[in-house]
Amino acid sequence: MSDLAVSSSGLTKRFGRQTAVDGIDLAVPTGAVYGFLGPNGSGKTTTIRMLLGLIAPTEGSATLLGHPVPGQVQAALPRVGAMIEGPAMHGHLSGRSNLHRLDSADRTANPATRRQRIGEALERVGLSAAAGKKFKAYSMGMRQRLGIAAALMQPHDLLVLDEPTNGLDPQGTREVRHLVSSLAHDGTTVLVSSHLLHEVEQMCTHIGVMSHGRLVAQDSLEGLKTDATGQVLLVTADPEAAHQVFTSAGLTGIQVDGHEVRADATGVVPEKLVAELVEAGVRVRSFTTTGHRLEDVFVNLTGEGFDVD
Repeated sequence: MSDLAVSSSGLTKRFGRQTAVDGIDLAVPTGAVYGFLGPNGSGKTTTIRMLLGLIAPTEGSATLLGHPVPGQVQAALPRVGAMIEGPAMHGHLSGRSNLHRLDSADRTANPATRRQRIGEALERVGLSAAAGKKFKAYSMGMRQRLGIAAALMQPHDLLVLDEPTNGLDPQGTREVRHLVSSLAHDGTTVLVSSHLLHEVEQMCTHIGVMSHGRLVAQDSLEGLKTDATGQVLLVTADPEAAHQVFTSAGLTGIQVDGHEVRADATGVVPEKLVAELVEAGVRVRSFTTTGHRLEDVFVNLTGEGFDVD
């Protein structure tokens, strides 16, 4: 199996004169929980629709589970579960009936196991008690859960979720996070599109950052944090000695102001630096770092704010 469940090269989509997605190179590792993060309107959903063969790219290429898209997308789709732009259900049908209808339309689904699989999917998203309720009476959070249940009715190698926590209360949001984690633990690759920084940071192992149709960063979660531009602030009675330690440690932008010593801290491991200061005899009154937060990385990359609640 390829190391990448999803990949693209120069993937571009234009609508008339407007470029919605501009030459992105995605790399979603097999087995990862990949957070596709960006403000609303940054091109995330358009990218996903191209990857699933729902719309054709203007330029570039992509592969889905090793199959070229859109040329061989039909070979890949039976192994993909997806919820894009919210669940499309019939309001007059119950939650269970909607799932039954969707499963009946799936040529790869086994009718003999349909009832069992629908029950298990509803149980997994916490909708067993509301399975007989009409969809039009569902809250937004319940509708999101039913959409996820639809994507879970068959085992998949890849699960694509577009804004899966939209409309969920805190408890529902936690349940979705745990669900995604359990799917990844079972070997499913999960691609989660979201504008919620806090949610992505808690559930994802890898992240791609979109801004104005471009992929401005892509790495593991820890890799992005390590690349964050932070700052060290040391308060000490030995500022000159501290300056020497900072210089030896490779820190840049060192500034001494009385008992305060500041420096850029990109890639710094705080515990290691404090140990080096103590070993050099520097008296440490206080040691703090700023930056190294995902929010700082995204603001630096995009110049835009993200919803972090």
